[in-house]
Amino acid sequence: MPAPPTLDRTLLALADPTRRAILRRLSGGEARVTDVAQPFAMSLNAVSKHILVLERAKLVKRRREGRDHYLSYRSEPLDAAARWIEETRNFWSSRLDTLERLLREEDEA
Repeated sequence: MPAPPTLDRTLLALADPTRRAILRRLSGGEARVTDVAQPFAMSLNAVSKHILVLERAKLVKRRREGRDHYLSYRSEPLDAAARWIEETRNFWSSRLDTLERLLREEDEA
């Protein structure tokens, strides 16, 4: 149950509501950076910093076409994090179930 190498960056990227909103927007399809930035009450530079965090986590891919920059959502890092979370949950659930069984047996003895 080793953690994926990108787990820390993925979780860091998801920790911010602005970045989660950007991912929600991109889950509907590719979009220009300026269009992604439009609904936020912050500068384009500030939104670009959020996008950079998403790119470092490999949750967003940038494509350049002339002067326009297009972003698209990449699910692979999120899928890997979800698998790790599920495996970890299953591991600890089984361990706690075993502990509970042992404690009950001890109480009955």
